Amino acid sequence: MDVRWLSSPAPYRPIWEAMREFTEARTETTPDELWLVEHVPVYTLGQAGKPEHLLNPGGIEVVKCDRGGQVTYHGPGQVVAYCLLDLKRRGLFVKEYVERLEDVIIGTLADLGLEYGQRMAGAPGVYVPYDGQRGAYDPAGDQLAKIAALGIKLRNGRSYHGLALNVDMDLTPFGGINPCGYEGLPTVDLRSCGISCTVSEAGQRLVARLQDAFGP
Repeated sequence: MDVRWLSSPAPYRPIWEAMREFTEARTETTPDELWLVEHVPVYTLGQAGKPEHLLNPGGIEVVKCDRGGQVTYHGPGQVVAYCLLDLKRRGLFVKEYVERLEDVIIGTLADLGLEYGQRMAGAPGVYVPYDGQRGAYDPAGDQLAKIAALGIKLRNGRSYHGLALNVDMDLTPFGGINPCGYEGLPTVDLRSCGISCTVSEAGQRLVARLQDAFGP
């Protein structure tokens, strides 16, 4: 599995196009790749994305793309890992693949000192407990806040797109959308959960976990 760290912050659309081109051109022997990057601010709408979930995009670019899911935000301070994997060659089905990606994120959070990452039924991604009254991360919180998003696309049994982990970013743009189509869903990053970490450090942990989950 080849790992590429792309120049950052990078615009979204050219990397999306490069992922599609790579996936369409690859053969049965093409090595899988991981691409890691920070993006310039952008809202992306998945294939099922509904415009009504874009509440106030302001001057931020909106891109309609071909991944699964609704609307999310990418920006500086967030590490995005694009997983270009041949699932057919690996004998993986979509459900198992998504579960492994979520496990990778939960494990990465634990590696970094945040041990409360969890799934939320019917909403792909990873969440942490949150105190709705105080509006803050809290291990004993009464609701969940999203810390990592997940969206994939399969073509001929090969995946692209991937996952995004909020590290140390301006979270304000998440207020301009219903994140992943959920009205009022809080969004947090590692910093707001008390974890001091760079995007590079978080990315290195993600790579290690992805290699453990899918092979070197």
